[in-house]
Amino acid sequence: MEYVYEAPVLTVDAVIFQLINNELNVLLIKRNLEPFKDTYALPGGYNPKGETTMKAFERVLSTKAGIKKDNLQLIEQLYTFDTVARDPRGHAVSIAYMGLTRDPKIKESSDTEDPKFFPITKLPKLAFDHESIIKYAHERLSSKITYTNAIFALLPKQFTLTQLQQAYEAVLCRELDKRNFRKRIMALNLLKPTSKYFTEGAHRPALIYSFQKQGLETSPQLID
Repeated sequence: MEYVYEAPVLTVDAVIFQLINNELNVLLIKRNLEPFKDTYALPGGYNPKGETTMKAFERVLSTKAGIKKDNLQLIEQLYTFDTVARDPRGHAVSIAYMGLTRDPKIKESSDTEDPKFFPITKLPKLAFDHESIIKYAHERLSSKITYTNAIFALLPKQFTLTQLQQAYEAVLCRELDKRNFRKRIMALNLLKPTSKYFTEGAHRPALIYSFQKQGLETSPQLID
């Protein structure tokens, strides 16, 4: 049997997470073109000849969502999504990138497409297979924070142990035992205390910490 080769279209999609009010949120845009016009989607676009997928990721994120790469504290290539029927226009292979940010600094322009952050538990109807991509990214992030310090990219540079635990709980979507969490996080030597304290109401002042390193590093398993 003779096959006629036709190359699939190459695209990139950006999954950008941020913590807002102790909830994990993901960045979405409202598409202004068919297919799925006026439906929310991940920021994405074509990867033209002569451009790396990382450069395409930077361009799409800046143009469609108004966010610069420098405003992301952590970026990693997530996965290649290549289901044949994922795009009604034809076979499109998507290289997805995951980014974590503590302060995205969205700058809207005539090219941006209504960028907004949505809680991952309250997503609107999404275009293409983007619900599946977000689910995959969330699972990857949930796993990653158990054996690395990746949570640093979602937190301010200085924080209390309560704020740190709340960040873990927001990503994992479950509560953690306070005593066990603090015992294990302190044993890993990922944090360093500052000389500052956080005071709120009548509560006892809480010591403020920072990460030893503002960059990704692996650690022994923190959470089972």
